[in-house]
Amino acid sequence: MGNLETSSDVLFILLGAILVLAMHAGFAFLELGTVRRKNQVNALVKILSDFSVSTIAYFFIGYGIAYGVNFLTGADALAQMGGYALVRFFFLLTFAAAVPAIISGGIAERAKFRPQLVATFVLVGFVYPFFEGIAWNNHFGIQAFLQATFGAKFHDFAGSVVVHAVGGWIALPAVLLLGPRRGRYKRDGAIAAHPPSSIPFLALGAWILSVGWFGFNVMSAQKIDSISGLVAVNSLMAMVGGTLAALWAGKNDPGFVHNGPLAGLVAVCAGSDIMHPVGALVTGFIAGILFVYLFTWTQNRWKIDDVLGVWPLHGLCGTWGGLAAGIFGLKALGGMGGVSFVSQLLGTLLGITIAFIGGFVVYGTLKLTVGIRLGAEEEFNGADLSIHKISATPENETAW
Repeated sequence: MGNLETSSDVLFILLGAILVLAMHAGFAFLELGTVRRKNQVNALVKILSDFSVSTIAYFFIGYGIAYGVNFLTGADALAQMGGYALVRFFFLLTFAAAVPAIISGGIAERAKFRPQLVATFVLVGFVYPFFEGIAWNNHFGIQAFLQATFGAKFHDFAGSVVVHAVGGWIALPAVLLLGPRRGRYKRDGAIAAHPPSSIPFLALGAWILSVGWFGFNVMSAQKIDSISGLVAVNSLMAMVGGTLAALWAGKNDPGFVHNGPLAGLVAVCAGSDIMHPVGALVTGFIAGILFVYLFTWTQNRWKIDDVLGVWPLHGLCGTWGGLAAGIFGLKALGGMGGVSFVSQLLGTLLGITIAFIGGFVVYGTLKLTVGIRLGAEEEFNGADLSIHKISATPENETAW
């Protein structure tokens, strides 16, 4: 029975890893459908390359920082307990690799390729696992302090803050340091529109992400005997709430509609195991509204050229998710309890601080040393031809 339970756990978390791995295809197609056609190839290549670099960084450095595990031992030792430790690494790697995938959407269309791979290695190898170890492995006694002082640890079941807010708040300094795309904001105050190149691809990316998210959330239990149907239903309700909010607030705009479910899912990750489904619905609905209005505000008022809106979507909705767990997780609001709003607030602020400083240092250093932005002519021609020497539709350029 012990062997059966171990094998079941291995299969369970492996299926979760595969589902979250599939989400990276969603990141790719969401970016591909949003950027202009001259940058579509770059979107696809970036996501796959970033994942590969993330794997190396996390295997050799990041996972050890977060969990104190060293895989440089004999294969016989790694195969013990059915290889569960390795599969758990695979599962958590897919979370870590989501951080550069998130950043990719914000810096699209004007970022250099190789410096971004360097940034990915440093972020996944050092910055992300530093906070991951605090939140999910009790490093530095911070969780113990919150427990003793406020009655509960910082609670983030599936990464509203650890993954999404961290990714979004790292992306913000990267976007600011890069500056807007050329011609995006005119000197007279006018804003040049860059509509999505392919609504079908954008929608496909959103659907892949939404489906994979149930592996992201439900299988964060990491053991089959800890699986919870409540997590699945709460994820569903938040997804629906985010969609309907974006449909209403975004006035039927398909870009907002397909990002709405993602906003809801980002926000519910932290408290999906302790909220009532109605609380999850409200959490998702508020996240959908936050994304629509804050994306519009940052683009039109603050002139922040965040191409896919990753700071509002992941950074701010992830922040809301961390706080929402401390609100709708309370028994008074139908939740399961065991959370403290103050702990949620402090834990969320700590994640934001580490992410913003880490992102600023990494991208600021790269900007000062090797540069992070394409040249004017390269950006005009598009990242596809400038970096990869081929466009997404080469037959159109060679046809007579």
